[in-house]
Amino acid sequence: MRIETDLKLGFKDVMIRPKRSTLKSRSEVSLERNFKFLHSTSDWTGIPIMAANMDTVGTFEMAQVLAKEKLFTAIHKHYTLEEWNNFLKNVTPDFYNYIAISTGTGKEDFDKIGKVITSNPLLRFICIDVANGYSEHFVQFLKQTRKQYPDKVIIAGNVVTGEMVEELLLAGADIVKVGIGPGSVCTTRVKTGVGYPQLSAIIECADAAHGLGGHIISDGGCSTPGDIAKAFGAGSDFVMLGGMLAGHTESGGNLIEINGEKFKQFYGMSSATAMEKHVGGVAEYRASEGKTVKVPFKGNVIATVLDILGGLRSTCTYVGASKLKELTKRTTFIRVSEQENQVFTN
Repeated sequence: MRIETDLKLGFKDVMIRPKRSTLKSRSEVSLERNFKFLHSTSDWTGIPIMAANMDTVGTFEMAQVLAKEKLFTAIHKHYTLEEWNNFLKNVTPDFYNYIAISTGTGKEDFDKIGKVITSNPLLRFICIDVANGYSEHFVQFLKQTRKQYPDKVIIAGNVVTGEMVEELLLAGADIVKVGIGPGSVCTTRVKTGVGYPQLSAIIECADAAHGLGGHIISDGGCSTPGDIAKAFGAGSDFVMLGGMLAGHTESGGNLIEINGEKFKQFYGMSSATAMEKHVGGVAEYRASEGKTVKVPFKGNVIATVLDILGGLRSTCTYVGASKLKELTKRTTFIRVSEQENQVFTN
């Protein structure tokens, strides 16, 4: 046993210090990025905000809206081959730039993505997603996937430390997903005691990834547009959202009406709800590590997307970054003990 005493921070622990700016308007800020990848020969251009591959967020309907705005969706892994084929019959080639097919690490998962990609070879992105990216089995599955799909862009996670980011990149990942426990419906930290404050995880993992020519996604912990800005400021290349995109028309989950008010169900993918839905229940050797909540219905997701993008442009004007790419170079974090005046907060 050992104790690390250096400071680890989450989004609530910091704010971004403003700096002189020559920008006259938020409209002058470009949020698009262009990335070249470590293993795949392709590149990507778009706004690097992603819908999480949860079945109450990463839906086909969500992807259709986000792709029009050049945002990305990691499609959840529970769609069937037939559902994939029917959906992709009606999309343009450009649409494939903004979606990933997600997979677990079982043999049946590998076989399934093989069938979907064989039927739809224009799919460019594969997201290998497990709660614990530290297992040797996960690394071996990643190597197998890279060997089978040498030209695809492979996303792999989740991890929170630099040495594991490096291992995943060397094993074949182009992009590593960072985050253990910060999600709004994740209970891993209280069930297991394991986790890492998200801001510090981003800083450590981005440093490791960029040193090798790889990229990272900050996955979890954002509850406001300001948190997204902090994730980018800390060095994340992409930011993945779950709870912020839940509760919309395009989100999965049942629409529930209680006393005239509408809600949508939202749950973690390691929750009892998700496991009962997809694998018949919680196995006796494990615990549920997710919540099931009712999110007030928010209407169409485009309004939330525009609010997020507006906040991010505003961040850039406060620090003088004309492009999102410049934000991390223009970011100085200050430690704080409060974020906002909550006198009129319900």
